[in-house]
Amino acid sequence: MMELRYNPLTDEWIIVSATTQKRPVQPSKEECPICPGGLELPEEYDLVAFENRFPSLKMDPPEIDWYQNGPLKKKRSYGVCEVVVYTSEHDSALSKMPLTQIEKLVKMWVDRTAQLSELKEIKYIFIFENRGKEVGASLAHPHGQIYAFPFIPKRIEVKIDAMSKWYRDEGNCPICEIIQNEGEERKVYETENFVALVPFYARFPYEVHVYPKRHYSTLLEFSEKEKKEFAKVLKVITMKYDKLFEQAFPYMMMFFQAPFNSENVSPFFHFHVEFNPPKRDKNKIKWMASVETGTWTFINPVLPEEAAKRLRDVEVVL
Repeated sequence: MMELRYNPLTDEWIIVSATTQKRPVQPSKEECPICPGGLELPEEYDLVAFENRFPSLKMDPPEIDWYQNGPLKKKRSYGVCEVVVYTSEHDSALSKMPLTQIEKLVKMWVDRTAQLSELKEIKYIFIFENRGKEVGASLAHPHGQIYAFPFIPKRIEVKIDAMSKWYRDEGNCPICEIIQNEGEERKVYETENFVALVPFYARFPYEVHVYPKRHYSTLLEFSEKEKKEFAKVLKVITMKYDKLFEQAFPYMMMFFQAPFNSENVSPFFHFHVEFNPPKRDKNKIKWMASVETGTWTFINPVLPEEAAKRLRDVEVVL
């Protein structure tokens, strides 16, 4: 069973995909399907992207038996789900990889975005990494994913609407204004072209956002210098996470960019990255319970300024 189902109560599409139940969950290093010689990658490689064997969206999705019955609507689950393997080293991570490897990874993200955006049915390209079993990662080998959606996901719509409203009311991009007005107390790391900070409005205790200082909407607008700096920022933040509690720090890393092939493309959308880690302390999880899940109203138990200071004070050597 693979299909999209519409929720008229929230005006959003839900992906129904039974194939995801078949994916391997935390196999041993010897059984890892994305190590060289494994099921997915039998040959040696450096880094690679390939279509997910257990996708939620497919270029050739199965037919569905009906499309609409009153308020009940369905669509075929057209789209793309790709796995991006960062390195052939099973025990590595963004925090451990050489900068040159992360720079190659950034270029791959840009290349995949460019190719997927040429598919006219694709409206949104979402790049992400789930690290750690605490956020549902099924494989320990360092990898991320790319989902190319045939619709604009609900939270992206909310971001687009909010940024557009701010521009109409204030005459400027909200992220540009945040960068101009942000104090040192919430900054974690800064380069010439990027700033990483715990946002004033952080939902998770050690949430970090990465904002480009130059306003652009998608990965495709990165200069060569910005690609290199972006790789450095990602490495520094993930190194700080690992050293914070002296453990492989779990997180959700998500890239937010403007839609493609859509009338809802906003020039006011500012590309950014969110790190949403589930830890609130070394051995404590910040669970998304009823309030967070049901209302999108988060309760953050750690003052953002305190979290930023703890991360800022973690010393790392590249």
